[in-house]
Amino acid sequence: MSIFERTSHPLGPVSRNFLFCLVTITMFVVSSFFFCLHTTVRPNFIDHNFLPSSKLNAVSDRWGAPLRDESKFEQSIVTLSPPTSQQSRSEVQNTQKCNPDTALLKVYMYDLPPQFHFGLLQWEDKEQKIWPNIRGKLPDYPGALNLQHSIEYWLTLDLLSSRLPDRSSPCTALKVDNSSEADVVFVPFFSSLCYNRFAKAAPHKKSQNKLLQEKLVEYLMEQEEWKRTGGRDHIVLAHHPNSMLDARMSLWPAIFILADFGRYPPNIANVEKDVIAPYKHMIRTFVNDSAGFDSRPTLLYFQGAIYRKDGGVVRQELFYLLKDEKDVHFSFGSVRQNGVSEASHGMHGSKFCLNIAGDTPSSNRLFDAIVSHCVPVIISDDIELPFEDVLDYSEFCIFVRTSDAVKEGFLTKLIRSIGKEEWTRMWEKLKEIEHYFEFQYPSQEDDAVQMIWKAVARKVPMVKLRVHQMRRYARYGMVEEMNPRLLSVKFS
Repeated sequence: MSIFERTSHPLGPVSRNFLFCLVTITMFVVSSFFFCLHTTVRPNFIDHNFLPSSKLNAVSDRWGAPLRDESKFEQSIVTLSPPTSQQSRSEVQNTQKCNPDTALLKVYMYDLPPQFHFGLLQWEDKEQKIWPNIRGKLPDYPGALNLQHSIEYWLTLDLLSSRLPDRSSPCTALKVDNSSEADVVFVPFFSSLCYNRFAKAAPHKKSQNKLLQEKLVEYLMEQEEWKRTGGRDHIVLAHHPNSMLDARMSLWPAIFILADFGRYPPNIANVEKDVIAPYKHMIRTFVNDSAGFDSRPTLLYFQGAIYRKDGGVVRQELFYLLKDEKDVHFSFGSVRQNGVSEASHGMHGSKFCLNIAGDTPSSNRLFDAIVSHCVPVIISDDIELPFEDVLDYSEFCIFVRTSDAVKEGFLTKLIRSIGKEEWTRMWEKLKEIEHYFEFQYPSQEDDAVQMIWKAVARKVPMVKLRVHQMRRYARYGMVEEMNPRLLSVKFS
């Protein structure tokens, strides 16, 4: 006997059973409605400020998003749906401009004298101003091989323009006047240009490159911003492998922006604290590329210096293995004697382009291949790649271990096994991601400049952790100083 039959009630047993079923069905329908509502309208917790494109695999906030204040966190919770009809046109247009309220990174920049930056470009101001008028003609950065390490130029210009009221392009980094408001501190020293132009010295004299590094270290050690964090939130540009050779041991706590770690001990530069930035490509971008698999007659292309030292000895081994292959182009080349134009033509007509370690693990050849939509074949065991925490290079590059590449027949057999369908898929991906490696002024959304700033932003939580650890014993007048030698165990 049911509980309803044992309980006195004016309704009969049948009516009570009917009422019970009706209530149960109603409760089920209502709960289902609320469950569906919850699962369909909940926000998508993806911080698109830290991703280059919605086309890439999403990185959840749990794993990838840096620590930040609640207001920025709420702004970063967005959906992928298009703007609603209730949004005004001006609101949509404002997302394409440099908005100080939504900039991902606040940057304080030292007003170093021009001798550290644009003065190296022979720029000087009659009124002895520190910075050039960026609304007028900008100082030209020298071309040829200088240009491949020119990130210092583009990043500095981007910061200077971030405060212009009429800037029409979006910005990731915003220059602030008060260092206490900043996430990071930017050191505007054109170190690569300084090395390329002023590394040579007269006998028994210091080079201008060495003198400027000494002055820079002396200047930074006196700044309150450096003392406050031990330099851990400072950004130092050292993209050329030989730049900052004299200063790097003194400035090791800073965030270095590098081409690779080839000439750095792991206790001075490592992937945990530093940022790998792309080279500026030398050859022209393949615009409106319709040259697919069958339109590229060369299977495998390499043109450059063949005889190198250190890890680059593999180049000459590959030269002897590949020089007689009928559909492989492997020859010496340089920027002189129309070399850049020849490389452009060669890469645009090739299916695969070799990127082989040279004196250092990286070169601009990889980025030349990317903008040529020539599938890169990377033979460099120690290479570090820009933005690899958000880009999956295996989708558009072929990686080959050096020990395998030098086996007779291995490389050509591997490359010939990649059919038209797989190659076309990588070719299409190259066209999709090439803009992440374009340097331009003013910077555009998710170009190389803004991708570098986003990579810096992803380091900020670790910077804050290190700074907070350093301050543990500040109550007793002691500041914890980390010895770079002690870090070699962790990063080696």
